[in-house]
Parts: sequence; C-alpha cells; structure tokens
Amino acid sequence: MIGLSVAVGRFVEALFWGIFRVAGAVAGALILGIAVAIIVWIVARKLWNRR
Repeated sequence: MIGLSVAVGRFVEALFWGIFRVAGAVAGALILGIAVAIIVWIVARKLWNRR
C-alpha cells in the first residue's frame, strides 16, 4: 500500500512539473514575441519618420 502511495505521489509530482514546464515555455515564447513586435514597431516608425 505504501509503494502504491509513493507511485501515485511521484506521478502527480511529475504531472505538475510537466504542466509548469509547458506553461513556462508558453509564457517565455509570448514575452519574446511581444518584445520582437515592439522592436519591429520602433524600427519601422523610425524608418517611416526619415522619409
């Protein structure tokens, strides 16, 4: 019975770590995408003002 409890606990822990890893990757990609969009917008605006 104790072995089963340990196995279930480890499974739940691995599941949470997997969820947190995916959520972190999604958040990182979102932040990177926003940063790139802001940089492109600033560069495009500066090029537009030169004309």
